[in-house]
Amino acid sequence: MTDMTDILIVDDDSAFLTTLTRMMQRQGHQIHAADTVSAAQDLIDTTRFSRAILDLNLQGDSGLKLLAYLVDRQPECRVVILTGYASIATTVEAMKHGACDYLCKPATLPDILKSLALDTDETETDTMLSDHYDTMSPKRIEWEHIQRTLMEHNGNISATARALNMHRRTLQRKLQKKPVNK
Repeated sequence: MTDMTDILIVDDDSAFLTTLTRMMQRQGHQIHAADTVSAAQDLIDTTRFSRAILDLNLQGDSGLKLLAYLVDRQPECRVVILTGYASIATTVEAMKHGACDYLCKPATLPDILKSLALDTDETETDTMLSDHYDTMSPKRIEWEHIQRTLMEHNGNISATARALNMHRRTLQRKLQKKPVNK
């Protein structure tokens, strides 16, 4: 393994991956990019990373599983989860698996850089959560409830639909939609 302080970026959206990689390189960082879980695992096995940015949903694979793989092999790596499908349930799971922060797309470069900073001792999760104590809309509450129930049933759509007393196709349509922000 190399001993460099490199940054791993994993996202299945090639345009986003290319853009974020270029932006981070302009900041003077050494970037290694991957668009699949297997490509990311190969990089994790061969390169020492000080920081990583992982997408939550990687072409049907779970970014949380990749997070666990990375933290198991490189526990000192500071990992940020970046997702377009944020929920409280997945935030909690990401933090349990070792993520230091959880950002919603589109995140700004300053937000990403702040989350990746190694020289800060304060916990960003405390400030992140305290900024989001606004009252949620009924649609957002429904989204959170669905996500929590889905996590309780290990991603099983049929079991989740039964638990929610909802038709499986209705649940699938709801899951395909992006979450309501508030």
